[in-house]
Amino acid sequence: MSRPRPGLLGCRRLRDAQSWSLRLLVLLACLALLGGEASAKAGPDGFSELAEKLLPAVVNVSTTQTLKADRQRPEMPQFPPGSPFEEFFKDFLDRNLPHGQQRPDVAPRKATSLGSGFIIDPSGLVVTNNHVIADADEITVILHDNTSLKAEVVGKDIKTDLALLRVKADHPLPAVGFGDSDKMKIGDWVLAIGNPFGLGGTVTAGIVSARARDIQQGPYDDFIQTDAAINRGNSGGPMFNMNGEVVGINTAIFSPSGGSIGIGFAIPSDLAKPVIAQLKEFGHARRGWLGVRIQSVTDEIAESLGLDKPHGALVATVSDKGPAQAAGIQPGDVVLSFDGKDIPDMKHLPRVVAETPIDKTVKVTIWRKRQQQTLEVKVGELQDEEEKTASLSSGQQAPHPDAGTTVKALGLTLSSVTPDLKQKFSLADDADGVVVVDVASNSAAAEKGLKPGDVIVEAAQQEVKTPADVTARIKDAKASGRKSILLLIDRAGDLRFVALRLDQG
Repeated sequence: MSRPRPGLLGCRRLRDAQSWSLRLLVLLACLALLGGEASAKAGPDGFSELAEKLLPAVVNVSTTQTLKADRQRPEMPQFPPGSPFEEFFKDFLDRNLPHGQQRPDVAPRKATSLGSGFIIDPSGLVVTNNHVIADADEITVILHDNTSLKAEVVGKDIKTDLALLRVKADHPLPAVGFGDSDKMKIGDWVLAIGNPFGLGGTVTAGIVSARARDIQQGPYDDFIQTDAAINRGNSGGPMFNMNGEVVGINTAIFSPSGGSIGIGFAIPSDLAKPVIAQLKEFGHARRGWLGVRIQSVTDEIAESLGLDKPHGALVATVSDKGPAQAAGIQPGDVVLSFDGKDIPDMKHLPRVVAETPIDKTVKVTIWRKRQQQTLEVKVGELQDEEEKTASLSSGQQAPHPDAGTTVKALGLTLSSVTPDLKQKFSLADDADGVVVVDVASNSAAAEKGLKPGDVIVEAAQQEVKTPADVTARIKDAKASGRKSILLLIDRAGDLRFVALRLDQG
């Protein structure tokens, strides 16, 4: 005989209560328990009603591009579309073309590609990916009822891979709206609709697998990962929540085979909405600009700066006449918050700044000289400049060292700047600081990629001119109980901070 559920068993004991007040309390507790069980198990019975409602607003995007004639290969026999002999002869001719052989002039040929999109305005505004329509000569939007409409590009943004198209129809078109992607949690149901492999109107379902994925596609990566099936041709299509709101734009997949293996990525709607609004108004994205070059705060950098944990974005350089310089931000500052928004790590700052209205004056909390300070910055407009991530390149084989002072605590041999070293390492005429002339192979400096020719400009956020200055800063750091020291390194005009352990010498 099956055992009753604990919740129901508890409710059956209601009759044992000796007073009406106690019975009422037990009844309320039982209802809450049963309601919790129901909500925990709740899930969609199906997606048919939602799909029927949303499908008319999802479109296929077909592009045509004219390709230059290939003059290096003889003409290939004509075969019926999809014939297996087509690829066979193509490979054969490629392998057997004599070196330098030219073929007669042939007419340019056209290539077509397919993607997806969705209508956000009944007047005919369509959102898709930039890579879907990039380099296209003609763009056609195919509606759910197979109506084909010529499209024009309203605007596009390479950095977020978004594009806005416009079509003209003789009647209002079905449209969908954006939802709040920040409310989506891992495990929430999502629905993807698109045009995989040119099949059109395909619906797939899954869940949010992860949030804030950085897949190295651009400076503002913050993708939603899903296991809903996304394939070639789904790019630019919408990802819906269970309310029928667009919470993502399907953009990329991870797949060794080229087909869906359950790892797809979508641009979150909260990142896309302001970009789409700017494309509609200006034809291009307008982003806030701070004018700094930043890098990550590592454990060692945090310890050397007196931070309790790695946090924020470390300012490596400040652009001349930029907003940061005007506000008094300096290299070595760590940006902890911007316009009231916490900056947990380096990659968050570019997006927060980019989304800030241009010319808005905001408060910026920084960490400088082991204490917090608050500055006010008037945000500029990003033009061709980009806030870049500073990263150390791998170490290179060191030449034979010049005479210099060996600093065992760092594993470096250092020297003041001399004319001979300027010539040897191709240093700038105005190079100033302490030159690295040798790096011990088993040192922390070697691990961090330091190499001969690097110039130490600051040690522990103080200028240094001689090896003795560096040694003095190390002595002070050890006396203060610090386990690492922060160096500002100049490599061919590229400034970056490096924290080195003080566990030697």
